[in-house]
Amino acid sequence: MKKEILYKFFEGLASREEEQQIRNWMEASPENEQTLYKERKLFDAITLLAQTSRKKNSSRQRNRVMEWLKIAAVVLVTAGVGALYMNYRESSVSVAMQSVTVPAGQRVNISLPDGTNVWLNARSELRYPVSFNQKERRLYLDGEAYFEVKEDKEKPFIVSANQGSVEALGTAFNLEAYSEKGSFSTTLMNGRVRVSSSDGKEATYLSPDSKAVLKDNKFTIEKVDDYTEYRWIEGLICFRNEPFTEIMKSFEKYYGATIEVQNQEVQKYTYTGKFRHTDGLDYALRVLQRDIHFTFSRDDENHIIYIE
Repeated sequence: MKKEILYKFFEGLASREEEQQIRNWMEASPENEQTLYKERKLFDAITLLAQTSRKKNSSRQRNRVMEWLKIAAVVLVTAGVGALYMNYRESSVSVAMQSVTVPAGQRVNISLPDGTNVWLNARSELRYPVSFNQKERRLYLDGEAYFEVKEDKEKPFIVSANQGSVEALGTAFNLEAYSEKGSFSTTLMNGRVRVSSSDGKEATYLSPDSKAVLKDNKFTIEKVDDYTEYRWIEGLICFRNEPFTEIMKSFEKYYGATIEVQNQEVQKYTYTGKFRHTDGLDYALRVLQRDIHFTFSRDDENHIIYIE
């Protein structure tokens, strides 16, 4: 597979035909899938470096990126670049920040300076310092992420979002906090975390296999016995007896589309199945059409899909 096509895909610029070509190539062998993941990680490292450049000519910058791939791959993967600057509340010292943004229909796996492993879901942004300070490990999320936190009892790991925050020492948890939706929910896989609202008035602790949802400034705790929906870190969008309208909401989240359901008949249907992120929205809708009777059309000018 040509790297130029892969990088167009990573940037969200690939055509439908190119997306299908990449999907077919990736599914042809496990080696191809591993190659795709390696190229994605390399692309993310290059993106971090590119954010420091103030070049106005984006095409020239993209050409330089392709040259970097050939001569400095190892350096780029390990290099840390301060892309943004902001002040910690506890200190007036400016700290260099890195920012990773994931386009629609994709996901990214990164390692933080402390060794914490993070998966970022589609349409998410994570900001974190080049190096954590002596008191805490604080980062900022807009979107959804899965964290496998490196244990450090001297430095709490804190993820701040629009609606609240999560504090952990060494644990694994999923946090969904899209600012545009006003959502905030945390699911704990193992360990223990403390979740709190942004105003500090609401706080609770979570045990494994439980989920905290913040709504109307109140936390509700739910038992989790099915982790199907968190298989997004594997590149899968999974549904289990999910109502059609909820499936459309998930597609809106993953693919950044606006979907208007005009066919009221589809609301009585539920669906169980899975799709790859890389399948694309059109492919997923065509698969659903095999079991559910509906048609769909696009308003490309306004970026709306109508379910009819």
